[in-house]
Amino acid sequence: MKNTISAIIFGIAIVLASIFLGKAYVDRSRADGTIEVTGLGSKDFTSDLIVWEGRYTSTSKVLSEAYDQLSRNKEIVSTYLKSKGIADSILVFSAVQTRRQTTPIYGDNGKYQGERFEGYELSQSVNVESSNVEQVEKISREVTELLNQGVQFYSQSPRYYYTKLADLKIEMISRATEDARIRAEKIAENSGGSLGDLGSARMGVFQITGQNSAEDYSWGGTYNTSSKEKTASITMKLVYESE
Repeated sequence: MKNTISAIIFGIAIVLASIFLGKAYVDRSRADGTIEVTGLGSKDFTSDLIVWEGRYTSTSKVLSEAYDQLSRNKEIVSTYLKSKGIADSILVFSAVQTRRQTTPIYGDNGKYQGERFEGYELSQSVNVESSNVEQVEKISREVTELLNQGVQFYSQSPRYYYTKLADLKIEMISRATEDARIRAEKIAENSGGSLGDLGSARMGVFQITGQNSAEDYSWGGTYNTSSKEKTASITMKLVYESE
């Protein structure tokens, strides 16, 4: 009797082992049923904030005279900008920078003998930050008119920004996700299957480039400040289960 029971138990064990081994083989040989896609979201936009900076100087062998001339230049620059519609509240003048100018002296044998004092050069910059992009942009091009008033003014290229980047980024993520989902559905349809649950989503780097420019994307993200007209873009990598 014991031998009969043992034989039955042994037979059941063999059957169960065969079932488990067969299932393991099938699972091992089954392909990983996932679909990986990358979607792109992009949008053109116009900058709504401009930052512009210029610098002016004065020189004299007497420090006090150089400072007086710089003060006169500051008054001329301030009056000029306000006459162009720039509010006094957004004119930001930097601290005065002082540089001692010298010329090296060499003897007939070419040996360095010291320096000759030439005078002092004082400089100061003015910064304008405004939402009136067109106004400041125009002034930055016309500011050379200050030369006619005796001020040697050095104008830098404006920098352009966008104050609603957080909202724009959310919109780009939504567009990129939708683009990726459509791609995944098409892949599943063409392969005769259907799209399952979303397994994972990974966001790429947010890029801002100038429109119609040859700028390259960067792994760390590109943020263009030299162009008023820009293009924002972002990628989303989605992984779906395939059914």
